[in-house]
Amino acid sequence: MKHLIKLIPVVAMVSLVGCSNMTQSEQSILSGAAIGTVGGAAIGAISGHAGEGALIGAGVGALGGAIYDSSQRGYDNY
Repeated sequence: MKHLIKLIPVVAMVSLVGCSNMTQSEQSILSGAAIGTVGGAAIGAISGHAGEGALIGAGVGALGGAIYDSSQRGYDNY
C-alpha cells in the first residue's frame, strides 16, 4: 500500500507536465494511460502486485485513450 501512495502523485505530475504542446490525440492517450495506471495499481494492490497492475493498466489505458480519440475523430483504424 505504501508503494501505491507514492505512485499517485507521480502519475498526477506526469499527466499534467507538458500537455500544452501535445496534440489532442497525444493528450487522450496520456490521459488514458494515467487513469489506467492508477486503476491498475489499485486493483493490483489488492492482489499484492501493484507494480504489475500499474503497468498493465497503463497499457490498457493508453490503448483505450487512442481508441476514444479515434472514435471522436471519426477514424476507423481500430
